[in-house]
Amino acid sequence: MESKKELNFGLVIIAFILGIALFKHFDFNNFSFRKPVLDILYLIVFAISIYLIIKDYKKSKVKND
Repeated sequence: MESKKELNFGLVIIAFILGIALFKHFDFNNFSFRKPVLDILYLIVFAISIYLIIKDYKKSKVKND
C-alpha cells in the first residue's frame, strides 16, 4: 500500500505569508525593500522554511521508495 507524501502544513503557511510580505515590501522601480532590516529577516526565514519543506519532502520520498 502506498503512503502519500505529506507536506508540513505549518511551514507551507509560513512560507506563503512571508513570500507575500516580501513581494509587497519590494519596490520594483528602485529594486529595494521598504524596511531593509525587517525584510532581510523575512527573507532568511522564508529561505529556511522552503529548505525545510524540500528536505522533508525528499526524505519522505526516499523513505517511501
